Amino acid sequence: MLHDSADLQPEKSWKSLDGEALAHSFKVNAIGPALVAKHFMALLTSQRKSVFAVLSARVGSIEDNRLGGWHAYRASKAALNMLMRTCSIELARRNANAICVSLHPGTVDTALSRPFQTNVPAGKLFPPALAASQLLAVIDHLDANASGGFYAWDGERIPF
Repeated sequence: MLHDSADLQPEKSWKSLDGEALAHSFKVNAIGPALVAKHFMALLTSQRKSVFAVLSARVGSIEDNRLGGWHAYRASKAALNMLMRTCSIELARRNANAICVSLHPGTVDTALSRPFQTNVPAGKLFPPALAASQLLAVIDHLDANASGGFYAWDGERIPF
């Protein structure tokens, strides 16, 4: 969740920070997926490769942040990545065949990205079905050593 109404838009400056907007972004982008992980990671099979993956965003990379802005979204996705990294450590102790990762689908042609699509380079705006198939291909190539990582739609490991 990056925006949901005229009242909730990505911040362009720290001067626009709002406690309620920050809390809402964290609830949707970090807390929600973490609670899903709480209930589903115990269900991953240990008999073969199994994967728990969440949708993150490249802007959640602290190291890759060179533009600033979008404080709530960036911070909530960085928190999501940390939660998944932390969960992956415990998961590895319980299930050596299980993988827990954060995935960046690229810019997908959805309502979330629509207001920002004018700056997307040609060939980098993905239809939802293509984005899903690209992420499934990334998952197919992951092994247990990838658990705890953050990966882009093309398999590139994204720094935290």
